[in-house]
Amino acid sequence: MAIGKNKRLSKGKKGIKKRVVDPFTKKEWYDIKAPTTFENRNVGKTLINKSTGLKNAADGLKGRVVEVCLADLQGSEDHSYKKIKLRVDEVQGKNLLTNFHGMDFTTDKLRSLVRKWQSLVEASVTVKTSDDYVLRVFCIAFTKRQANQIKKTTYAQSSKLREVRKKMMEIMTREVSNSTLAQLTGKLIPEAIGREIEKSTQSIFPLQNVHIRKVKLLKQPKFDLGNLLALHGEGSVEEKGKKVAGGFKDVVLETV
Repeated sequence: MAIGKNKRLSKGKKGIKKRVVDPFTKKEWYDIKAPTTFENRNVGKTLINKSTGLKNAADGLKGRVVEVCLADLQGSEDHSYKKIKLRVDEVQGKNLLTNFHGMDFTTDKLRSLVRKWQSLVEASVTVKTSDDYVLRVFCIAFTKRQANQIKKTTYAQSSKLREVRKKMMEIMTREVSNSTLAQLTGKLIPEAIGREIEKSTQSIFPLQNVHIRKVKLLKQPKFDLGNLLALHGEGSVEEKGKKVAGGFKDVVLETV
């Protein structure tokens, strides 16, 4: 017999294969719910490994960020170029309660706005909402041709652009600081801030395609479950007992 390792013995019995376990048998599905600010609250589903031992599934779900098209949340193709980020804050049974985490434009929409013969104006502010969320808000706008204009280009002077940018920052700061995060989300969906900027800057230089193109969440306050439930329409229900009839008196028994 040759000196050395016997390869046949080390391999074990021939024909025995390792049992393949489907990884999805160890996972469970959860429904993602959007706040009541949006028309469609059913965002989608996500999965995670089941709770085993000291490892809790809820801990792995909290903090997850999902990106959804606003057209799906509102049921309208008019918002197809906006992407909304939602963050999972609480797990209730098989439902994940989310909160607003940010907004962005699709790349194709931004590139379609940029054209020749016009000036681009951009501004950004870092501001705190009335419920202590710190946000960075970005705005984009373009100069507009006049109705009776003969000149080919609509370039604005640097001094005019500075004035427009200053006005944009003032309006964004005012609108965000006077609103809660839920109220701000309601303003971002119909482009209310963009229309306000376009209207206010007409006296400086006419603008077109004014949009809040991005909202970034920088800092959030301490988590409050009551506020989150109210945002999902579940914290406003108050349980009330029956009214006690008036004239109730203690009856003292003379004999026992």
